[in-house]
Amino acid sequence: MTVTQNLQNLAEPVTGADHLRGVATAPVMLVEYGEFECPHCGRVYHVVRELLEEARDEVRFVFRHFARDEVHPFSERAAQAAEAAGAQGCFWEMHDFLFQRQHQLEYDDLFTHAADLGLDVERFKADLIGNSVHLPKIRSDLRSGLASGVKSTPTFFIDGIPYTGPHDLEGLLQAIRTKASIL
Repeated sequence: MTVTQNLQNLAEPVTGADHLRGVATAPVMLVEYGEFECPHCGRVYHVVRELLEEARDEVRFVFRHFARDEVHPFSERAAQAAEAAGAQGCFWEMHDFLFQRQHQLEYDDLFTHAADLGLDVERFKADLIGNSVHLPKIRSDLRSGLASGVKSTPTFFIDGIPYTGPHDLEGLLQAIRTKASIL
């Protein structure tokens, strides 16, 4: 796992436009810049899931896209699939599907994922292929990551401050509980 150096504080604060997971009253906000094809993000996905279970009342999680097709060729496509599912109220379900099936990102795979989630597949296809309606949000996330000094995925911020510790449950949990105890 790569630990990103020379990070700045989170350039764009968390807003209602972000995808949030967890209890709204949680005192700590964890933001991840990630992408669905990244193997490191795939490993840390399971850590974050466990973290959210373990510290359910302590942390709220935000996922922001850091999609770069020059790094992973299906990066923007997968991000668009998550956003297209989100337009039907299933962002987190598709988020989970994509990380659990990182090698199934061809269009036919994505259509199957959409069907498995019970989405309107024709609407999903239109959002994914027919137009670029979700690219502005995806590229806005990328720009905000770049403005925050993000260079690789996954990169985390805890309450807007860069987290450069280990990407394991123990490290993240300790950082979150330390932050929660000083609030």
